[in-house]
Amino acid sequence: MKPKPSEHWRFRLHEVIYESNTRAGKAFDVGLLIAIFTSIMVVMLDSVVSIHLKYGALFYKLEWIFTGLFTIEYILRLVSIKQPIRYVFSLLGIIDLISLLPSYLSIFFIGAQSLLAFRALRLLRVFRIFKLGEFLSEINFLTQALKNSFRKISIFLLTVLTITVILGSIMYLVEQKENGFSNIPESIYWAIVTITTVGYGDISPITPMGKFVASVVMLIGYAIIAVPTGIITHDIAVAAKSKKEMPESCPSCSLEGHDADALFCKHCGSSLFR
Repeated sequence: MKPKPSEHWRFRLHEVIYESNTRAGKAFDVGLLIAIFTSIMVVMLDSVVSIHLKYGALFYKLEWIFTGLFTIEYILRLVSIKQPIRYVFSLLGIIDLISLLPSYLSIFFIGAQSLLAFRALRLLRVFRIFKLGEFLSEINFLTQALKNSFRKISIFLLTVLTITVILGSIMYLVEQKENGFSNIPESIYWAIVTITTVGYGDISPITPMGKFVASVVMLIGYAIIAVPTGIITHDIAVAAKSKKEMPESCPSCSLEGHDADALFCKHCGSSLFR
């Protein structure tokens, strides 16, 4: 469906800001990434005392220039879609807002500018640059696979938690308190560290029976690593079979991550294909 003449500017702005499959959109994304990276470097260099004493005034001006540019960008993102509230509460929308707030909060609260390090999160937009839709597509596969695997993985994690509680309790019974297993929570902590193959070594069994239980926990740990990987890999393969060329985002609310067979946005109902 073609946009109305009165809304043409909004669709055009949407293509430049939210889409990366056009020359203008790619140029916008590249310029945005350069600005984000430069602003992060300014924050990092300004944290070095010797550099701050020499260039602090320059960094202060640059930071407000970047803040102004990112504020304009944020406003343009809001006006280029029909339902801006969707963008405000999306992951990237929240990140964009968080990256702006420290500069304005620094007017009222001393030291708030140190939170500008959160601006590094905006580098997530690198996936839009140079037509990285394939990477975004793979992320969508992973997201869909995690959703499909949520129940199975939840049951699996509950089973692992039950096993660690049982093995931790057994270790508390067979080991001596002076060996570090002074209570059941400490023993469960040891079981979790061991079954995940982390192995800090701050607590270790001494008795023969304790070493036997530890060996069982280690073998179980290696066995369970492959289970969630296999579940997610299977669901990724299933999602990949239904791959379909989709718009990167809804032209009305900018929502991403639609189902492969979707024709309309699942939140605002607008057509995904113009």
